[in-house]
Amino acid sequence: MPYEELLVPETGSRVEDDLGLTVEINGTGLTIADACRVSHGLAAVKMTSDSAVEKGVLDSRAVLEEALDAGEVIYGVNTGFGGMANVIMSREDQNEVQNNMLWVHKAGVGKKLPAADVRAAMLLRANSHLRGASAIRLELIRRIEIFLNANITPIVPELGSIGASGDLVPLCYIAGCVTGHDANFMVECDGVEMPAKSALQRLGLEPLPLLPKESLAMLNGTSMMTGIAMNCVKDAQDLLTLALYIHALMYQGLNGNTLPLHPFIHQSKPHAGQIAVAEKMTKLLEGSSLVRQSQGGSDRNAAQGLVQDRYSLRCIPQYLGPIVDGLSEIARQIEVEMNSTTDNPLVDPESRGIYYGGNFLGEYVGVTMDRLRYLLGLAAKHMDVQIGMLMEPHFSNGLPPCLIGNGERRINMGLKALQIAGNSIMPLIQFLGNSLADRYPTHAEQHNQNINSQGFGSANLARQSIDLFRQYMSISLLFAVQSVDQRAHAMYGSYSAGKFLSSRTLPLYEAFREIASRPANENRPLLWNDYEQTLDTMVAKVTEDLKDPLSSILAAANEVAVF
Repeated sequence: MPYEELLVPETGSRVEDDLGLTVEINGTGLTIADACRVSHGLAAVKMTSDSAVEKGVLDSRAVLEEALDAGEVIYGVNTGFGGMANVIMSREDQNEVQNNMLWVHKAGVGKKLPAADVRAAMLLRANSHLRGASAIRLELIRRIEIFLNANITPIVPELGSIGASGDLVPLCYIAGCVTGHDANFMVECDGVEMPAKSALQRLGLEPLPLLPKESLAMLNGTSMMTGIAMNCVKDAQDLLTLALYIHALMYQGLNGNTLPLHPFIHQSKPHAGQIAVAEKMTKLLEGSSLVRQSQGGSDRNAAQGLVQDRYSLRCIPQYLGPIVDGLSEIARQIEVEMNSTTDNPLVDPESRGIYYGGNFLGEYVGVTMDRLRYLLGLAAKHMDVQIGMLMEPHFSNGLPPCLIGNGERRINMGLKALQIAGNSIMPLIQFLGNSLADRYPTHAEQHNQNINSQGFGSANLARQSIDLFRQYMSISLLFAVQSVDQRAHAMYGSYSAGKFLSSRTLPLYEAFREIASRPANENRPLLWNDYEQTLDTMVAKVTEDLKDPLSSILAAANEVAVF
């Protein structure tokens, strides 16, 4: 459909009417969960009606205007930028400086960023400005609110920021779109691309030229990298929770002993994450007929084979605990960044002071996203070991080699090739765990940005790592479901594992089978003969579901909350 025929709904009507959810922003208290609802179009956004917040925004602008009227020299307002801060601008040139800044920084390259990441950045920029230290007009903040609720998303390239003076280049595209700048910025609405000025016309809005300081306030901040990071953190929380559920299924497939989860062990080494993982694994395995339930009495030893399970089962709390703790700390730091003023200079309406500083430096984002990718690599490695255990009868407590379904058909090879596919992904996730924040150019922008965070690049790498990890979780889930079917048959003569699983892992088992269009069968496991299905199709269906903010797989793995 050409964009001329597109009907843009009234502000917020689609989101509010369909979902009934609204997230109010006031500069503080915005959570990752609520912000992600807005970024994925699952909630409308509303600027607070708190008069104190509005007064702070208006007063900060007034302080700046008074300083200009008094003839003060203020960086980025009546001076050049960065290494050209010694260039003084006349009052007549001050507005043109703001306009020129958008021309100069429309320099991004590469593919376009996902709409959810751009929407996240818009939300965070508005939230930052509502803190009342940016000397920006309320009207400009309202423009962002209008665009979000009308589902109009600026098209922003994925390359162009070193995360030092904020995300100058990516945020330029947001500023250019909401103001209708002359440099031909583009937006997307319901999959249709159009010039930003056309979108403004359909919203009944005029272009909004920027006043002194406003382009600097819009571009000079960490909102783009933080928006990407915020979405990555939420995805990582969901996927690591899913990983714990998959471990619980594999625990059952491997006929593991629950003794290593006993509270006495973890109270003896009381790391918060370790204790939490042990408690949650205990809940996930409660009532299962496929594990060896042990509380340390006479049942503590296996009847045959190893007295205790191998490390990948026995040390799940000790291994995943630091990952859970690490991601929790990352989430806290990103939420602080989400609720911060990150431009420069900052204006204090109470003291009437104007302060030069460096809140635009995205070091917290760069370091946390480096750490996030590293933690995903650890989690993938652990899952890779569990899959390796499942594939070999000597390590799986007697499951068929390669989890072959019909062993009578001698040419069946089961999941041999799918394991190789997983093996190809896991090293990539680990490779992406290498740090980026320490690899910055020292000469950037006339040596002004001679330290820089690489937060934007690190966050983009985190998004790639999340995509790979999502694929890997889909593969792992297939292994887990096949293994519990075969364990059920080995112990009880039925391939329909649902009757023997713990009650808390059953919904995940059923959700997977529904997405794979393979109902449970007493006489056959998930996979029987090789030629009866294509594995790539099954994995692709699960991966697509996991990309959906309303994923049925994730919904089935949320009773035992990890984060």
